[in-house]
Amino acid sequence: MDKKQVSKLSKNEIYEKDFKTSMRGYNQDEVDQFLDDIIKDYEAFENRIDWLEKETERLKKETTTLNEQTRKQPAQPSTGNTNYDILRRLSNLEKHVFGSKLYD
Repeated sequence: MDKKQVSKLSKNEIYEKDFKTSMRGYNQDEVDQFLDDIIKDYEAFENRIDWLEKETERLKKETTTLNEQTRKQPAQPSTGNTNYDILRRLSNLEKHVFGSKLYD
């Protein structure tokens, strides 16, 4: 997303803005201080937007990488089924090796 689409004013435009003075106008120092505060906010927001855009890109890449790794890995059988199969095989092996002696 382009920053120009997000805001209408840049920090330089705010900084360079001149106000006309009149007999009963605003205190120029107060206006300048307020504009300085607005500029600081703009800079903070621009920095935050930049960081968020970079973080978004990083997370998109990480998601893509993880999705690719997941597709490449063979599906693992669930642990419960695997344990059951091992116990069943062990029981069959015991029956075969020990025969009826096991149950006497």
